[in-house]
Amino acid sequence: MTLYTHQTENVAKTWILMSVFLAVVVALGGFFSYYYQDSNILYFAIIFSLLMNVFSYWFSDKIALSVAGAKPVTREEYFDLYSVVENLSITAGLPMPKIYIIPDPAPNAFATGRNKDHATIAVTTGLLQMMNKTELEGVIGHELSHIGNRDILLSTIVVVLVGMVSLLSNMFMRSMWFGGGRRNNNDREGGNILAIVGIVLAILTPIVATLIQLAISRKRELLADTSGVLLTRYPEGLISALRKIGSYEAPMLHPNTATAHLYISNPFGPNEKKVSFIAKMFLTHPPIEERIAALENK
Repeated sequence: MTLYTHQTENVAKTWILMSVFLAVVVALGGFFSYYYQDSNILYFAIIFSLLMNVFSYWFSDKIALSVAGAKPVTREEYFDLYSVVENLSITAGLPMPKIYIIPDPAPNAFATGRNKDHATIAVTTGLLQMMNKTELEGVIGHELSHIGNRDILLSTIVVVLVGMVSLLSNMFMRSMWFGGGRRNNNDREGGNILAIVGIVLAILTPIVATLIQLAISRKRELLADTSGVLLTRYPEGLISALRKIGSYEAPMLHPNTATAHLYISNPFGPNEKKVSFIAKMFLTHPPIEERIAALENK
């Protein structure tokens, strides 16, 4: 395994997921269009999905940084942080990413951007206060691995498309509850069955989409842990950093479910307790103890 083993794989996954979600949106739009006998609904779904794909590609990183309350900083303000990022970027063969600071006492960090040439790393003030140099290198190595493996765009695309599917499903549900009947439908029994099918699809589709999002999030964290260790050549740094992050029980000041999976650790608080297989499906991150155990067994 090399640092960029999964780069091509993640690019392919990005295109596959974009295609799958686009097909889901078109299918939902087609169902709504047939149910209401209005072809404009299908056209709206297609145009809306295409515009959201374009918008997410160009602006999702800015949205994530804004939601996190992150601010750009200079080398003079955070010289040690800049030095760590710069040195590891050179080692990884990556362009120097932009650096942002999140004023928050919880130790956390994330990487975002559409590619390695337009990437950003954001870290909290709490992380800088809690970590020594080798631990900070472990965290930065983890985030640079997200950039090197090109999964930052993958995670961003998934967020936007899951939100879009949920929005369309919610629109359909509201139309069903508040006066939505199939227009010009003379077969009442058939129309009722179709309505039930539509409601089931509207409920299940965003749930399945969210599960896909969370599964991708958990896998990318484990991959970034391993790749980060390959970059720093010092697994103890990241292991110690994860232990410190896991020991901080309070959530971030302003956690957001839309961007939670981007962080190195769950911004709503660590999930240290052992959970069942079903419960784990709804976690944004693998339990930190499992991540540490995986690194110690490498």
